[in-house]
Formats: sequence, structure tokens, C-alpha cells
Amino acid sequence: MTASVLPHVPAIGTPEIRSTRLLFLIVGFGVAAWAPLVPFVKARAGLDDATLGLLLLCLGIGSLLTMPVAGALARRFGARPILILAVAATGAALAVLSHAAGLPALALALTGLGMGLGALDCLMNLQAVAVERRAGRPMMSGFHGLYSLGCIVGAAGFSALLSLGLTPPAATLAVVAGIVAALAAALPGILPSEDGPRGPAFALPRGPVLVIGLLCFVVFLTEGSALDWSGVFLIQERGLDPARAGLGYAAFSLTMTAGRLTGDVLVRRIGRRRIVVLGALLAAGGLGLVTVLPYWPAALLGYALVGAGCANIVPVLFSAAGRQAAMPPALAIPAVTTLGYAGVLAGPAAIGFLAHATSLPLAFGVVVALLVGVAAGGSRLRA
Repeated sequence: MTASVLPHVPAIGTPEIRSTRLLFLIVGFGVAAWAPLVPFVKARAGLDDATLGLLLLCLGIGSLLTMPVAGALARRFGARPILILAVAATGAALAVLSHAAGLPALALALTGLGMGLGALDCLMNLQAVAVERRAGRPMMSGFHGLYSLGCIVGAAGFSALLSLGLTPPAATLAVVAGIVAALAAALPGILPSEDGPRGPAFALPRGPVLVIGLLCFVVFLTEGSALDWSGVFLIQERGLDPARAGLGYAAFSLTMTAGRLTGDVLVRRIGRRRIVVLGALLAAGGLGLVTVLPYWPAALLGYALVGAGCANIVPVLFSAAGRQAAMPPALAIPAVTTLGYAGVLAGPAAIGFLAHATSLPLAFGVVVALLVGVAAGGSRLRA
């Protein structure tokens, strides 16, 4: 089910499109369910910022263990069994994280969550590539918009359940039930894995691909900081009630969803280069607002601006990776993806260490500076 092995395939139908949308919703839902749990885990286990950052590294390790092999496992055993195992791992990990207090249990659960979400992320993109190729029209922005919608439902819904008086384990159980139901509805439309030329599975990025990958790294790092640190920041620095800590990530996800669902129109109207430059500057301004103004409503507005700014940068960068001539797209896209996910997975851990050495607002200030760098790099992209 790779992008290079679908030259002549039958037309796609509604069940396959619906299943792809559900997969993106599932991953967004699972990722966002972790965000409101972070402050509870930090408080329950008595973690400082550095220890939490180290713990978050387990999430990245788990994902990096499964992302490179998920496609090969799907080719050998079929996508459906791997999807079922990935959802089982995700659900079990969330359940443990909702009540565990010991550091070993939390580390193991976060590794399992990373493995489940990493496999799901890989397989949803493989499914999306196949569906888009068979449909013969652009669909990727819409699929990623549904991922963002899943983030909204996961973060805002989880916070709503906590506000209604549910305990974190009970709210987590509701999240897991929703994920399982969505997977059951998606399974009939999952496409069979495609067999094709093996070739190298990965190549080190070089030339413009390396530049594009580094820009993706910063944008994904920004998204990771919103996921893993927005709740902690709102409680620790702005005094927000823990039951409302997920609102920051919900605001981020809401504007990112709107931006992605309208992204194709925006790219046609203002151009790819301006999308990257203006988007990065908007995100930098939003995160600066979060950091500087000492009011939690301003922080929510800032996170909304960050989501709007980041929304279409990565799709544009992936498009640029497909158009460059330094590397074949089949090697350039996985290389850029790996660099990007290194940002979303390892970046939050680095923020934790920096916050421990200095402060969380100062760590966010470093991300603001990196986003300004993305704007500068984006201005050099080919039109």
C-alpha cells in the first residue's frame, strides 16, 4: 500500500473513504486523550518538569519502534490485524496512565501508547495515500482535518467529562470505548496491503529535503509542545482549574482543523511560500501571547493563533518534498516524516529539560524563536 505501487487500481468507493476518515479521527482522538491526563500524571506521581520531560521521551521511543515496521507488518499479516493490535495497545496504555502513579508503570504505559499511536499513524497515512491515488483527486488535507477534529473531540470531550465529575479513569474508559467503536466501523473499508518493489525503506535526507525536514521538525515540535505542555502551563503558570486544562489544546486543535479544512483554497489564493512564512509568523505571535500575557483567556487565544498558523505549513512542506529533484519522492517523504515526528516526539522532552533548567515560559520562548526561523526558511522555498 505504498505510494509507488498503485499505477492501475480500481476506483475508490464510499466505504474506503469513510474508513480512512475514521482512522484519522481515531488517531486524533487517542493523541488528544493523553493531553488532559498529563497534569494528573504529573501531580499523582510527584514529577518535576525534567522528570516529566524524560517520561515523555518514552512516548517517542514507542512510536519510533513501530513506525518503521508497521507497513511491513501490514504487508505480511494484513492491515486489519495490525490496526486491532494498535488500538488494543493504545486503549490499554491510556487505561494504565489514567490511574498509575509509579514511574516504571508510567514509562511502560507511555511506551505502549507511543507504539499503538505510531502504528496507527503509519497505517492511516498508507490507507490515505492509496485512497487518494485511487480517487484521482486531492484528499489529504481533508483527511488531516479529520485528525484535527479528533483532537478537538478528544481534548474538549475529555475535559467536559472531568467537569461533569467523572474521575480520570472513568473518562479514559469513555474515550477508549469511542475509539473501539470507531475502529469497528472503519474495518470493513480498510484496503488490502499492496505488494510491490521492496527497495530501501529509508534514506538519510540531503539538500533541500534536509531543509524541508528541519522546518517540519520545528512545526511538529510546536504541535508537540501544545499537546504535552499546554495543560501543565495553564495550571502551573496561569492557575487554571485542572478540569479545564485541556482547553488550551482544544483551542489549538479547533483553529488547526478549520485551517486544514480550508487549506486547499488558501494555498491556491496566496501561494505555498506565503502559507509557510505567514503561518510561521502567526504561530510565533500566538505562542508569544501565551508566554507573555499573564491571563489564561489570553493563553487560549494564543493557542488558537498557534493552531491557525501551523495548520497548513506541513502539508505545503510535504508537497515541496514531493516536487524537489534531489531525492526520489518515495525516499524524500519518509525522510521528511521521520524528521518531523522527531520534533513532535523528542521536542516536548527537550522542553521539559529546558523548563527545569530555566522556566517553562522561557522554554516556550525558544520555540517562538524557532518558528521565526521557519518563516525565514520558508521565504526561500520555491514558489
